[in-house]
Amino acid sequence: MKQLKAVIFDVDGTLAETERDGHRIAFNRAFADAGLDWHWDEQLYGKLLSITGGKERLQYYLENFHLQCGFAGDYRDMIAKLHADKNWHYVALLESQAIQLRTGVKRLIEELRAAGVRLAISTTSTPENVTGLIKATLGEAALNWFDCIAAGDIVPAKKPAPDIYLYCLQQLQLEASECLAIEDSNNGLQAACAADISTLVTLNDYTEEEDFNQAVCVVDQLGEPESPSKVIAGSPINTSYITAQTIQDLHAKAN
Repeated sequence: MKQLKAVIFDVDGTLAETERDGHRIAFNRAFADAGLDWHWDEQLYGKLLSITGGKERLQYYLENFHLQCGFAGDYRDMIAKLHADKNWHYVALLESQAIQLRTGVKRLIEELRAAGVRLAISTTSTPENVTGLIKATLGEAALNWFDCIAAGDIVPAKKPAPDIYLYCLQQLQLEASECLAIEDSNNGLQAACAADISTLVTLNDYTEEEDFNQAVCVVDQLGEPESPSKVIAGSPINTSYITAQTIQDLHAKAN
């Protein structure tokens, strides 16, 4: 049996509720700046989240929800500008401390570090958004806690393709069986599983109805002593919340 050597975290929806409370708001502010009458409410944004990647999400919206956008020209230029403006607004939200880590995230990261388990990130979000979240919530020094931050367009295909996880494994110089991923969505779970990485899923409001049959365990949150985790599906856990030991036990069960 392979020893657990690294935990690979997704970012949006996993580390923090960045989709609902961050990216969605930033998109709407970028639309307003551009003079567009678009508004992504929570329900619509939930539908758009089936498309991974901000630029890809904008293109899907243009092609399927807003065909008459009044833009005369190549809409790829429009998408690039809107996405850049959205990222600016998103970083501003981070800097204002408007987005906090989900329950249990900071504690678990610290426990894993203390246990000698390496940390990594695998996400479709841009590198700037990832580093901005880490600095705003854990401090700038925490950037050095992660041996690999695999983010953005460094691979040709985004989740649910496994490319970003395969890249992360290559950078860590580890085998899939030596890692465990933490995800929040079916697209993320598919990506990790396609790379043969066992996965713990922590649900959020946008993903609670998705299919997570491939996950080793599904919980509502990582939890804290005063705010326990609820196991939704998969392997049971021996603690009331997800600890570093829980992660190692789940990895052992899956491998």
